[in-house]
Amino acid sequence: MSEKHYFACGNTSKGFQNMFESNLQGLKKIYILKGGPGTGKSTLMNKVGKMYVDKGYDVEYIHCSSDPDSLDGVIVREISVGIVDGTAPHVIEPKVAGAVEEYVNLGEAWDIELLENKAGEIRKLQEQISTCYPKVYEAFAHALKIHDEWEKIYIDNMNFEKADELTEKVCDMLLGSCEKQESGVTRHRFFGGSTPKGAMDYVENITSSCKKRYLIKGRPGSGKSTMLKKILRKAEGLGLEVEVYHCGFDPNSLDMILLPELELCIFDSTAPHEYVPSREGDTIIDMYTELIKPNTDERYEGELNNIRKRYNETVAKGTSYLKKAKDLHDQLEHYYIAATNYNIIEKITSNVLERIVAREEKVTL
Repeated sequence: MSEKHYFACGNTSKGFQNMFESNLQGLKKIYILKGGPGTGKSTLMNKVGKMYVDKGYDVEYIHCSSDPDSLDGVIVREISVGIVDGTAPHVIEPKVAGAVEEYVNLGEAWDIELLENKAGEIRKLQEQISTCYPKVYEAFAHALKIHDEWEKIYIDNMNFEKADELTEKVCDMLLGSCEKQESGVTRHRFFGGSTPKGAMDYVENITSSCKKRYLIKGRPGSGKSTMLKKILRKAEGLGLEVEVYHCGFDPNSLDMILLPELELCIFDSTAPHEYVPSREGDTIIDMYTELIKPNTDERYEGELNNIRKRYNETVAKGTSYLKKAKDLHDQLEHYYIAATNYNIIEKITSNVLERIVAREEKVTL
């Protein structure tokens, strides 16, 4: 039995990114929850997750990047069932091959008249929320340009020939003894990202089942993501199952490759998700020491400090708009909570749970 926590969507420098479809592949039954904030979607998913954890199943909890205390989804792969939040601001409309999709409308529990009486206030809050996210993405896009300046310093001081040699060495160390298999599944996710609480991640949880962890150290532009992309291509070429964790700031970059069958992972272990070896089987791969000209940090200290300051300030600005959107969303929730009949919600929840249990019994017969 295990619980795995991650994000399938992210607020990034490239805008809102949705990787849900990748994680729902292979499921046979998907429940898509509809309803406004505060109507019990996350609570329902938590109940399903807890029930199956208590039964000894592996459960995946997909967190909301705009409110990590809430869930966007729960998956129990052993019975091929997923439940996802299908409402704004991260509308999820999966069209998964081979899956039967069923909509569950928690809005049936609303007192429509009460909501209509508050329509003006609700609309105003919704409009305010919708203005926050473009400002988030604008700030993060600006921060990415500053990050490019940061990377350029190290790119200009990197030994690319040694970088290729190191990447080949690491690929061989991880995958050299693997035999080619039938084509495996690749799932794309985020292990962390920007949230109203700031940068956060689930690295320790996600890697808890790995007997070997390779922690990549380095600087921006020192080839960490390039190495991970090459490992990904080789792993996919061998037909392995792969969990690909994209960078929550720049989704075009990779932060981790996890290979469940080999019980190993390799990940970018630098700020804001910096970890040190903490258990047997942890190994550091130091890209800075191996590939960057000695004393680069010292030679460019003033310029680097200036870049780092501007970058942190710009990211903080974007995060402040995420927090504002969350605060407004909390206010919006109050209107829906006041207009929701939770006895009806409980009946809908019980009905969904009963149908999932019936599916479990059918699958396990």
